[in-house]
Amino acid sequence: MTDANAVILRDFGGPEAMRLEPVQLPPPGPGSVLLRQTAIGFNFIDVYQRKGAYPLPLPTGLGHEAAGRIEALGEGVAGFRVGDRVATMNAGLGAYADRRIVPADKLVAIPDAVSDDDAAALLFKGMTAQYLLRRTHAVQPGEMVLVHAAAGGVGQILCRWAKALGAVVVGTAGSAEKCAVARETGCDVAIDYSQAGWPEALLAATGGRKARVVYDSVGRDTFLHSLDLAAPFGLVVLYGAASGPAPAIEPELLNKKGCLFLTRPSVFPHNADATTLRANAAEVFAAIASGAIVSRIGARFPLADVAEAHRAAEARATTGAILLVP
Repeated sequence: MTDANAVILRDFGGPEAMRLEPVQLPPPGPGSVLLRQTAIGFNFIDVYQRKGAYPLPLPTGLGHEAAGRIEALGEGVAGFRVGDRVATMNAGLGAYADRRIVPADKLVAIPDAVSDDDAAALLFKGMTAQYLLRRTHAVQPGEMVLVHAAAGGVGQILCRWAKALGAVVVGTAGSAEKCAVARETGCDVAIDYSQAGWPEALLAATGGRKARVVYDSVGRDTFLHSLDLAAPFGLVVLYGAASGPAPAIEPELLNKKGCLFLTRPSVFPHNADATTLRANAAEVFAAIASGAIVSRIGARFPLADVAEAHRAAEARATTGAILLVP
């Protein structure tokens, strides 16, 4: 058995519901590895799951992505060795830990040019951006895209990568400071959506041009405006709910707003098998190498201070990615 520490959620609730507890890990079974984690990524889905918005059987671990080194191999594991640097983002809950058992088919090798911190901070968010920009809608040069929460972890990646693909990038963010970050990240226009009249301000800034695709991770506060800001026959991609669930609509509204398309995708079905996972991860790592994705870690918290990390995220008090350090 191996001693480890893991964040356990026994009841849904606020950040204080999470507890770092000692656990004992058995040797890795067939097809699995023991991973010593060096960096853990935070994603807003962690907040939804902690609150019970996405109900889980309790007790449960939390967290979806981490980077580290393999300490032991289970029977039948091929393609990896003890000491290899690897990352995972689709191995089930439990990444909030200093060690864990992970199925080998959920691992991707980290290239030498990418640090553990960057892999943990960027993999989940980069894979989210990858399917949004390349699969949900293959962004083309000259198209206008609108990215809500453009100063956030995924938002910054979307903006920079879309710009590298030749798009005209329009962003929104929740303060003047965050709009400045969005512009630094690649937005041609950045509008503060905490200010009254922001949709009109956005259209004024674009000369009335609307977006071919709108990427909306905010939900309740932006969704209906997203429908107004999409061009006729455009696509609205709702992939998060940072401000709360988006309001229900009648399908006829999509017709009235310009024969729009609406989708609610997620990252996991886009990376459901090892071959697809590793191919998509390779595209993300190549984007990092080319500069289309740049690491911007906004805050680091010790794993023991995970509650403070969640509070900062919910208060929208950070820009860029949040990293947990075991």
